[in-house]
Amino acid sequence: MAVTRMTQTQLMRSLAEACEVPNKTARLFLDSLATMAVSEVKKNGVFVMPGLGRLVRVDRKARMGRNPATGETIKIPAKKVVKFRVAKAAKDAIVPPKKAK
Repeated sequence: MAVTRMTQTQLMRSLAEACEVPNKTARLFLDSLATMAVSEVKKNGVFVMPGLGRLVRVDRKARMGRNPATGETIKIPAKKVVKFRVAKAAKDAIVPPKKAK
């Protein structure tokens, strides 16, 4: 059984319908939100979406790794990565916590 996901067009239409605005306005809102998220993470290192989660810039340290094909040890340089941390409320709504016995 194939799993279907919501397309970008379906997302825009759903958002427009829920907010009772034209599709063009819903698209402009989401584009503006994405642009704002990127600029805030670049500037401050974090962007919070209340109830959903946060985008966080993380500095990874340099470390030693292994080439899986040859087994050779290689040095992996330090770098910056972006992670999304899901809010507890969203996580609990999607996957309810197990109840203690």
